[in-house]
Amino acid sequence: MKNETPTFTPIAMRIFLWICPDSSYSPISEGTYTVLATNMASGCRIPASTEVVSSYPPETIEVTVTSELFSDNNILEVSVVGTGEYEYRLDFGPWQRETLFENVRIGEHTIYVRDLLNCNEITQKKIVIGYPKFFTPNGDGYHDTWNIVGMTMKSRSKIYIFDRYGKLLTQISPTGEGWDGTFNGVQLPSSDYWFVLDYEDPVTGKNNQLRAHFTLKR
Repeated sequence: MKNETPTFTPIAMRIFLWICPDSSYSPISEGTYTVLATNMASGCRIPASTEVVSSYPPETIEVTVTSELFSDNNILEVSVVGTGEYEYRLDFGPWQRETLFENVRIGEHTIYVRDLLNCNEITQKKIVIGYPKFFTPNGDGYHDTWNIVGMTMKSRSKIYIFDRYGKLLTQISPTGEGWDGTFNGVQLPSSDYWFVLDYEDPVTGKNNQLRAHFTLKR
């Protein structure tokens, strides 16, 4: 809102006093509204005005991963159905006017959208598929297993994990608990390990294969 001392005619003042004889008023349309405060003892009057701006909250939103699967730069793009001006936030980050979020980490995220008057905030969750570059199976409850992140329960993907010499260590499912860093019950040492992921692309439906590596840290 913008406050200023207006220039108005006595007719305008009388009209306002007629529609708003009390100390408060709730406008039903946008525009500039004039308030006139009167000292009942002296009769002195002080005018002020405020501008009321219409709010157009977002109706619906859609969040899309626009980057390629397993990209080094995961990108989310937000589209909005609505006629207002909006701002966007990823998780607990700052609000921004741009509809793109870059370098998004893998896993589940919440995207928030609201109009510039902070009205009717709506959200949508989105999962970014990827794999962690390392894991630390030390039993502290953090990064104790390794797996592909974000594959749905409908996925028929398979993951094969190898040591640096090409020896097959295990086969796991991306919807399972993941690999705990052992082979035949024996803890394996800190090193780089390789994996092959056979998967169905969620966009194209084609069968693809990914070969990459990650690090086990102890």
